[in-house]
Amino acid sequence: MKKVLFAVAECQPFIATGGLAEVAGSLPKAIMASNTNYKVEVIMPLYRGILEKYGSKLKFLGKSQIQLAWRKLYCGLFQMAYEGVTYYFIDNKYYFDRDNIYGHYDDGERFAFFSKSVIDVLPLLKNQPDIIHTHDWHTALVNIFLDVLYKKEGKYTNIKSIFTIHNIEYQGRFGVHILEDVFGISKKYTDLLIYNGDINLVKGAIVCSDLITTVSPRYSREIALSQYACGLEYIIRLNSSKIIGIINGINIDFYNPISDQSINANFDSNTIDKRMENKKALQIGLDLEVSEDICTISIISRLASHKGIDLILDKFHEIMLDNVQVIILGKGDYYYEQRFLEMARFYPKRVSTLITYDIDLSKQIYSGSDLFLMPSKMEPCGLSQMIASRYGCVPIVRATGGLYDTIKDYSEIDGNGFVFKDYDSAQMLSKINEAVNVFSKKEEFKKLVKRAMEVDFSWGRSSKEYIAKYNELLKKQGV
Repeated sequence: MKKVLFAVAECQPFIATGGLAEVAGSLPKAIMASNTNYKVEVIMPLYRGILEKYGSKLKFLGKSQIQLAWRKLYCGLFQMAYEGVTYYFIDNKYYFDRDNIYGHYDDGERFAFFSKSVIDVLPLLKNQPDIIHTHDWHTALVNIFLDVLYKKEGKYTNIKSIFTIHNIEYQGRFGVHILEDVFGISKKYTDLLIYNGDINLVKGAIVCSDLITTVSPRYSREIALSQYACGLEYIIRLNSSKIIGIINGINIDFYNPISDQSINANFDSNTIDKRMENKKALQIGLDLEVSEDICTISIISRLASHKGIDLILDKFHEIMLDNVQVIILGKGDYYYEQRFLEMARFYPKRVSTLITYDIDLSKQIYSGSDLFLMPSKMEPCGLSQMIASRYGCVPIVRATGGLYDTIKDYSEIDGNGFVFKDYDSAQMLSKINEAVNVFSKKEEFKKLVKRAMEVDFSWGRSSKEYIAKYNELLKKQGV
């Protein structure tokens, strides 16, 4: 049996702030379900929130002293099994006993300690991994340490490393002066890690890893372009031969309209009419006019510029000229929050703005609205368009990243949504108008909803692609 160790900064159900946690919580199970020759385990920091919720279920495996530059630091290793997956937790209260998992002045040092610990606790594990698979800048140093501190010294040479870029915007950039003092890496490796005058951990992981994956095929091509790469396009192009894109999936058990207890009426692609009960409950709950004939458009998003919020606001009044209602759920930039609250006051009974994030409420909105608007400027993968489809809420998206890979335009034979090409508010408005027009043709729209619901967005497809890449790496190694 081959062993893969996922190293992550967050993971459902233990602690989560975004899509990375969903991937870390779902993909290991999917890989093992697809191929019994692989055992996937997960290692992450033991944050305060995890200890408070799961402390009684954790098993202590042992401790180690971690040498990080000039520091010698305590590291405890705990273990817990959950839904068939073994999870390991790195304990150090100084670094991880905090209210928030990110946003601290010493995040570079905290995740350097975690990354060094991942390798140094390997002797405490039952079996050494064949592959270490890391995710985003917080764990980039695992791959870098493995290469420069261990493999170059003849240790762990049989372990392959994979690095997944979930969002290249976040690169782990630090001043050059911390290379030796904080990370404990010799200055002779400065060229390996430096980029545009800074230490860049994502750049270092790209160079040091055996394989780089992104979270959609389109995104793997986009990040070779300056408008998407956030400065790393040159490094991406130099390493293009080992970069691939594999689309994320969603947890179809958690996002399941036939069994979801948070929605008013359960349904599937063969009982689409039951969605109207959810629509009515949603309209009543949000104090909107109750009518099946009004097209309800939802926006569930972080309210930030790269999510296309400026396009929506630019054409908001023109969108409202049609027979529509708009529901906004999300938090983000104060300016955007206030503008959407202003729209709710301007259009009573037609617009509802909810400045919060609530997973149950989001599923109620998905299951009760007709169209889902996601006009992102950039979107490495995106989960919302897949979740919306699962609940029969037809997506309107811009053709970028994972949106391009998952949603096909209504004009195509197997179209499951509405797609516009350029980052342009006029193009977006045109697609919204087209979608509202199709909504008015009840039987035609019902067929579209059924197609959207029946697209397979499970992790099953993606897990097989990861397994194929794992096999290729291990074949090269002769494992």
